[in-house]
Amino acid sequence: MKTRSKQPLSIYIHIPFCKQKCLYCDFLSAPSGFKERESYVKALLREISLMAEACREYQVISVFFGGGTPSLLGKSQMERIMSAIRKDYELMENAEITAECNPATATFDKLKAYRLCGINRLSIGLQSASDTELKELGRIHTYRQFLETYENARKAGFTNINVDIMAALPGQTLFSYLDTVNKVIALNPEHISAYSLIIEEGTPFFARYGRQTDEKYPPLPDENTERMMYDKTNLLLQKAGFHRYEISNFAKKGRECRHNLTYWNGTDYVGLGVGASSYFQGYRYKNISDVYKYKEILFSMKKKKDVLQIPFVTRGDRLHEDIQKLSTEEKMEEFLFLGLRLKKGISVADFQKQFGRTIDEIYGNVIESCIREKLLIRKNDRLYLSKRGTDVANYVMAQFLLS
Repeated sequence: MKTRSKQPLSIYIHIPFCKQKCLYCDFLSAPSGFKERESYVKALLREISLMAEACREYQVISVFFGGGTPSLLGKSQMERIMSAIRKDYELMENAEITAECNPATATFDKLKAYRLCGINRLSIGLQSASDTELKELGRIHTYRQFLETYENARKAGFTNINVDIMAALPGQTLFSYLDTVNKVIALNPEHISAYSLIIEEGTPFFARYGRQTDEKYPPLPDENTERMMYDKTNLLLQKAGFHRYEISNFAKKGRECRHNLTYWNGTDYVGLGVGASSYFQGYRYKNISDVYKYKEILFSMKKKKDVLQIPFVTRGDRLHEDIQKLSTEEKMEEFLFLGLRLKKGISVADFQKQFGRTIDEIYGNVIESCIREKLLIRKNDRLYLSKRGTDVANYVMAQFLLS
């Protein structure tokens, strides 16, 4: 009798702690002490166990620890979380398991322990090789600390490392940005993520740069300089053997981030931890953002029968909020604007197979208009962004949402 194969699933685990909030950061994170982190881990372990009941028909292909600063967790805390994942979920044999890492919080002993408990990929937040630029961002590490962390990660046995870098920073020049790019290339990581700074409302940077630039702070690079940073990144990384597989992500062959591809390919993923988002069984939802309420709800759940349905509705309290059952139209839109982020674009045949209608029936006019404007390319079965379209990707995506 043929055994039915299990569906792929990715797990995101949010660690909402940091030593110091960066000035541009709008993620759910805050400083904490050991006791706060320990009580949070205990609540997280309970959620891991409870959610497993809904995931029996899935095989986990990736786990991603994000934050915040996951590398603030102690060796024992990370070991207990990984042990719970292995115990309660079916992990694919070569599952990709990533932890984000701040250079100021990752000792060799900690990295070695992380590797031994099953984490096999690190994402190290460098952002810039200039200590001046790092200070302007409110980062707590120096470039030298990053180099030490990178070397320690290799010594600890990590053979799959991503390095995050950022463009368009306060006081940054084209020269200083390219210096960062070239220094990272020289280290030969397996993956590089290159993002432009976005000024988010509610952050200290928004007060400085969001409405009108305060002249007492270093200026942001102008639009032309930012465009040159973007173009030079592509050229330098391609020459160094990195291929661009998504708008902001570059990898050596076979080293694309499996977890991020889950998001862009529309595969189910479950978010665990305070504020974590999920796309599961046709629902989008997120965990509540109040860490104290999150712990209170989970500690009040004595047995798995306290969970009445997925998304979770407990006896009297919701662990999940913003619950949305996606309509067919919303699924079509997500198929397009997530898939078009990838360099390979989307399959026209896959669209018809999934939705029972051709892509031209639904979006023909938009597609034709974008092709005329040289924003989209259609070749054989695939539809993907041109170089010009990639430069204005948000504009292209908006055309499909407005159609």
